[in-house]
Amino acid sequence: MFTTLSRRTTLLAASSFAMAAAATFATVHDTGDRPGTTIETGNSAAKDPYVDIPGREVPEVQPRPGEVAACDQPGENEIVRVRDRSAPNGQRPVWIRRPPGPDDHGVPVLYLLHGSTGTHRDIVEAGVGPIMDEAMCRHGVEFVVAAPYGQETGRRDTEWGDAVHGEFNIETFVTQTAIDVVEGDQRRPRELRAIGGFSMGGYGSAALSLRNPGIYSQVVSWGGYFKVDDPSDTFGPDPDDAHAPDQLLDNPGVADIRFNLIEGTDDRTPLQTGSIHGEAERFAELLREHDMTVKTRFPEGGHDFDTWNPTIPKAVDFLVEGWAQAEDED
Repeated sequence: MFTTLSRRTTLLAASSFAMAAAATFATVHDTGDRPGTTIETGNSAAKDPYVDIPGREVPEVQPRPGEVAACDQPGENEIVRVRDRSAPNGQRPVWIRRPPGPDDHGVPVLYLLHGSTGTHRDIVEAGVGPIMDEAMCRHGVEFVVAAPYGQETGRRDTEWGDAVHGEFNIETFVTQTAIDVVEGDQRRPRELRAIGGFSMGGYGSAALSLRNPGIYSQVVSWGGYFKVDDPSDTFGPDPDDAHAPDQLLDNPGVADIRFNLIEGTDDRTPLQTGSIHGEAERFAELLREHDMTVKTRFPEGGHDFDTWNPTIPKAVDFLVEGWAQAEDED
């Protein structure tokens, strides 16, 4: 999070900028990108309609270092807009960066969630796409990167959740609609689907994976927190533990989710209680107590992409390790 004791005021001001930016991006495409697309979606209210069928074969991921198309050609960007009345101009964008060549259900997907005062554009403009391309070439494993827009018209802190009173349904969008948009008829098995995020997105990636263990198998959190920190009462004034990652580790089906937690050594971004400092190690210890896979990294720096971007190659190392062993464990 990026707020202090006057958090609601700061959030409103920052969200105003984010909302205006999103409205612009909904109608303007990057030079050289695929033309944007606006689509209609069906009813996404049903719980987890995309959870994988048990026993589905997991395609084998075979690393070919230095020999994939991403070594010679950058990924192609596209912004798809989904009609959503809770988003600016009634459209919720999803940035998608695909490696060269046809899409296939054996190509992994990494979903990335932005922070509380940002948009998918922060991830794009921070240069995350080209860094991912370089890592794909180095490993010889290509994957799709997709970042949905997580703000809402009421300028509240969404926590990547579904509002308790139904004003917006961001978790449903990420775990259902965005998957439909990005993967289409090339539906991935959970073993080849990861979720990550920055700041509030780091929280969201942990919470959504643990709440939906049939959908994601790996998590990367940059500057995240692992307890409920909800200044806008998205989950109500007295939220229970259903949205707290540190309280979800006994849930059925979560034991094999792999976590990579990254936190800057100087990251003391305030939360409603305490700060982000120490959150990665606190959560990592809980994961270890539950015999879950976790790796941590503590780069010098604070709560920004200058700190996070240099860690992306190691994060991709972590993801590729999981994707490459997925077929063997099936």
